[in-house]
Amino acid sequence: MEVQLWRNATVLLHLKDKKILIDPMLGEKSSFGVFPWTQDNRLNPLTDLPFGPKELDDYLTNLDAIVVTHLHPDHWDATAIEILDKNLPIICPVPIAETIVNYGFKNVTGIENNTTFKEISISITQGLHGIGEIGKKMGTVNGFVFSTKEESIYFAGDTIWCEEVKTAINLHNPQYVVVAGGAATFEIGKPVTMTSDDILALCESFSEISVIITHLEAVSPCTETHKYISGRILANGFSNRCYIPKNGENLTFN
Repeated sequence: MEVQLWRNATVLLHLKDKKILIDPMLGEKSSFGVFPWTQDNRLNPLTDLPFGPKELDDYLTNLDAIVVTHLHPDHWDATAIEILDKNLPIICPVPIAETIVNYGFKNVTGIENNTTFKEISISITQGLHGIGEIGKKMGTVNGFVFSTKEESIYFAGDTIWCEEVKTAINLHNPQYVVVAGGAATFEIGKPVTMTSDDILALCESFSEISVIITHLEAVSPCTETHKYISGRILANGFSNRCYIPKNGENLTFN
């Protein structure tokens, strides 16, 4: 299995000889503007993709499927809508399937529980994109577990550490968990993605799992940096099973 971080939550998963792109944010730096509920006027995304248009086109041409967890612009942007092949299989939660179809995509599968794609079992999970008022504004978010007979990886999606995540791990028993770190924070309420404390709690609760941390330094609401999180992981003794890939970095797991 290979996991390549492109930027933020956009990850290319290579599993069972299939290439699945998760949460495609494909626009150039600054292409979708300012986030609401913040006084930070920086234009998002804060960085470009780690490769140019030609390499991006090569990647997209060889995809087998797209998976979308939710429709926030740092997971599904206007550029993705414009340039992705409208015939590519797209797997997503049922509530957003119609919206994706309305963008012209012809092969959309909305799932409520699970499905199978090319010998890969794909199960949907629940999460909390914040609590209280900001959680309501963020809306529903989901994750996905991808499993074969040999290996399993859980993309938790934009969620904080919560009972829903614990339940998903206990139910599916993945070897790897991909989390949205960065402690994304707005003017309203508490963080809406995992803080370093959340990530440490996950590691402490599930000692056999490897954790891959994404969603860092690419969008303006994120407040915890790669360096800060790395330091906390090292200080707490989890560096042997926590990975914080750089944009473009490919992680290979046997």
